[in-house]
Amino acid sequence: MARWAGLAVWACAFLSGLALVVGTSGRAPAAPRLLELGVGDGDAPFTGDRRLLTTVSPNGDGFRDAAVVSFRLDRPATVTMEAVRTDTAGSYGVKEATIWQTVKRLGRGRHRLEWRPRRSTPERTYILRLTARDAAGRTRTYGGYRPTAHTRVDSPVVRVQTLDLGFEKRSYAPGELGEITLATDASSVRLQAFDYRPGQVGTPHDPRTSGRPMTEPLRLDWRTHRDAPSRVRLVRTGDWPSGLYFLRAQAGDGRLGYAPFIVRPRRLGEHRVAVVLSTNTWQAYNFRDADGDGWGDSWYVSGRIHRVDLRRPYLDFGVPFRFKDWDLDFLAWLGRTNRSADFLSDDDLGRISGDRLAAAYDLIVFPGHAEYVTAEAYDAVQRFRDLGGNLAFLSANNFFWSVRRQGQRIVKGTMWRRLGRPEAALVGAQYAGSDSGVHQGPYVVTGADAAPWLFAGTGLRNGDQFGRYGVEIDTRTQASPPGTIALARIPGLLPSGASAEMTYYETASGASVFAAGALNFAASIGDPAVSRLVANVWERLSRP
Repeated sequence: MARWAGLAVWACAFLSGLALVVGTSGRAPAAPRLLELGVGDGDAPFTGDRRLLTTVSPNGDGFRDAAVVSFRLDRPATVTMEAVRTDTAGSYGVKEATIWQTVKRLGRGRHRLEWRPRRSTPERTYILRLTARDAAGRTRTYGGYRPTAHTRVDSPVVRVQTLDLGFEKRSYAPGELGEITLATDASSVRLQAFDYRPGQVGTPHDPRTSGRPMTEPLRLDWRTHRDAPSRVRLVRTGDWPSGLYFLRAQAGDGRLGYAPFIVRPRRLGEHRVAVVLSTNTWQAYNFRDADGDGWGDSWYVSGRIHRVDLRRPYLDFGVPFRFKDWDLDFLAWLGRTNRSADFLSDDDLGRISGDRLAAAYDLIVFPGHAEYVTAEAYDAVQRFRDLGGNLAFLSANNFFWSVRRQGQRIVKGTMWRRLGRPEAALVGAQYAGSDSGVHQGPYVVTGADAAPWLFAGTGLRNGDQFGRYGVEIDTRTQASPPGTIALARIPGLLPSGASAEMTYYETASGASVFAAGALNFAASIGDPAVSRLVANVWERLSRP
């Protein structure tokens, strides 16, 4: 009986304490709330706009110039509204920046807050993050979410629009009719095509792409298309040389937008060198937010994203981010040195067999970051090499991830090395690490005696240093073909101890393969020694 009595006392004390805790929790006031939260542009909504998504075009014409946020505050509070630009999240780390904010002391009831982006505000989506704080310091935030498999958008998202245009395909044959999708609330638009031939003189150039005009401007009345994207079929490539081109759209108020497209050769082998532009990588690094959750639709933003739409317009006026990093300098070099080539996209590479490539070309050059490759393209390039075709990789981290086409999208798979096809077996070296460029250093020449032809005219000898490289680097592995040599090295570049290696090998079938080994190598092609080195690769490997 005594033991039961003791138990009863303990139970009463426990229950009494539990009641006290529950009672205290129930009496604690909650943080202030923003009810019936919504956003609009003050005018007609653009197609796709909804309660927490609106489209604005801050050009000062009085139409869709501002985002108007409305809500009902359930108690007096200080409300802070921030316009937040997002870039990356998930396993790549959170990267965001507040570009504007306002703070208001508001009473209970209905309120409206307004954001008028500057005319210079880059086109993309922005999260309007709202924080309500009462006099006791209790705080509630809307818009602090990260992209996940079940992202719940709980704050306004604003899409800043200029002229968004993208081609349905990434390459066209000469004379083929092109099709674009254009979204803008401009009342009139002028379209004009430019090539990318920097370094040419005596002709007017587009200031953003350095391109030469290929067509006269064509004016379109856009007044009936200001509320939705529309397709335009009017770009005929004519008999233009194979290369990279841009379509420029210009509004009457001066706003600009661009869309790149490749003109492939009328027949394979018009030139004995083919240049493959890494259009898959361009879209992988495209942070345009099509679904309107405030975060870019890219696997560099969230691990939950496994596919990207190849038709999306690019941010930054439509010029691909990775094009500006690597391909641009190489194309400028082609212009300065009067070299010509057949240009292909990743899509083209996946449609052409290795046998056809070998019949048409002596050399295939990958000037940019060819990281994402379909099985069809990998098979074709490997077969090309096995038949004696020469390869030059002017970047690093090439043929690293497998992707597959799914309609107008590419779907990210796994690393090729995990599929039993290590990229070093093709490239000569493979991805060893990255620190986003924190540590960079010069290459030290180690192969001047083994490959004197490569360094001829550069003034470089074994032990000499040149350039400053890093970001992502490649090195040889056990999968590298027998006889693969290091032409130059950056020893112990990364904290992990990984070294960058510039490599070269030859095969029994007569193929020669050069790989730069550093992501930003092509960006240094303006240096006379590097220019001569790349010219030596071009001249030797383009010979039958």
